[in-house]
Amino acid sequence: METIAKQSGNIVGDTKKYIINTARRLFSKYSYLGVSMSDIAKKLNITKAALYYHFAGKAEIYENVIDNVFNDLNLSIAQAMSESTTDKKLHRLIKNYLDFGFKEKNLIKSLVLKLSPNEAKITKHITRSREQIVNLIQPVIEEVSASKKLTEKVDSRLLTSLLTSMMDGLLLEYSFLNKKIDSEKISNQIIAFLFQN
Repeated sequence: METIAKQSGNIVGDTKKYIINTARRLFSKYSYLGVSMSDIAKKLNITKAALYYHFAGKAEIYENVIDNVFNDLNLSIAQAMSESTTDKKLHRLIKNYLDFGFKEKNLIKSLVLKLSPNEAKITKHITRSREQIVNLIQPVIEEVSASKKLTEKVDSRLLTSLLTSMMDGLLLEYSFLNKKIDSEKISNQIIAFLFQN
């Protein structure tokens, strides 16, 4: 009996993952506002009722998509931590962030998402996810600042915010212009700009 319950739990879990992955592709292409529950159900070839069996609504699906996107970004940033020197960590962190953001349109679309006040929960969810990314990047910025022996005391939180804003702005610009991003070159230029002695 326990095996049947476990298998049933796996099926529901797998179904939810499939729904989230399908919705992620739709949101990436059309944005949160451009996708309805009917669109998701149609893409999955199921009824809306079947979709509502697994999720309370589009907002819940989107929160799961955002969680997946930011978890993938976390993993990409965490890869940079394996670099041997502080400079290499920072370079790879910026490069990975830009490469991921350029590939993952949901990240870009979450930056410019304007929602009605009754959807404030999604905005808070995105803000919390972005805060986790900043918390992951800040120790690298502190390490770089310490290694550069900057003449002025630098607020690492502000510098981290400047870095992420700069990267997000570049991703938005390149996305709108439909232009390929040279993450290697841009990483070098950002580092030179922010940490010139």
